[in-house]
Amino acid sequence: MAKNMPKNAIKPLKRQAFWFGCPVNELFFFIFTKKITTFASLLKIPCDGRLGSIILILSNTNNKKMKTFQLEGAKRDATGKKAAKAYRKESLVPCVLYGGEEVIHFTTSKEGIRKLIYTPEVFIVELSIEGKKSTAILKDSQYHPVTDELLHADFLQIFEDKPVIMEIPIVLEGLAEGVKAGGKLSLEMRKLKVKGLYKNFPEKLIINIEDLGLGKTVQVGKLSFENLEILNAKDNVVAAVKLTRAARGAAAKG
Repeated sequence: MAKNMPKNAIKPLKRQAFWFGCPVNELFFFIFTKKITTFASLLKIPCDGRLGSIILILSNTNNKKMKTFQLEGAKRDATGKKAAKAYRKESLVPCVLYGGEEVIHFTTSKEGIRKLIYTPEVFIVELSIEGKKSTAILKDSQYHPVTDELLHADFLQIFEDKPVIMEIPIVLEGLAEGVKAGGKLSLEMRKLKVKGLYKNFPEKLIINIEDLGLGKTVQVGKLSFENLEILNAKDNVVAAVKLTRAARGAAAKG
């Protein structure tokens, strides 16, 4: 311990401990009131010296791993528009799996794929095509322009040792200071595009906004998630506390 340092100046953070409303996982460090920039450099994250920027940047590294979805399919005997229509009449969805040694055309039941498609959640898909198992993610899906019926689905095969790009939902955590002051919280982006090994993908990206003031924003460039690279433009606004008439009136009176 450093000399002449008061005991209460040191706050050890252990696994699943909470600091300023932000869960921390696999970290054990010392935080000093006047050493914010030093603390940031230890974590290798950008910081302008304000405590608030640290709170915004820290993400929930104790987030749950992404869920898996079991899906069974059968290889297609034929491809093309005519064959696809015939499969749909039998309540089957034409699909394709690519990214591996070969491109596999297959079908799956509408009922079986429904919970994978019609949900805001994202999954790692455990595919079983006639007994052959593959790990994949849903890459694209096509729908009927009128009925919104699922017409086709594309899957990308993924591997433990190869980074993959995926969009993961954002969840805001905490009550922003700006909201307490009468502002309105606005979520500008619902997902972030990230790159990493799929074993490191969480089911959602949690951003703590408790220190977000009135008229302030959270930009992509101020965010950092463990073992993930964010691919969105750094100046993109993720969330903002917008001024309302009531807030403007209160500010004018003040």
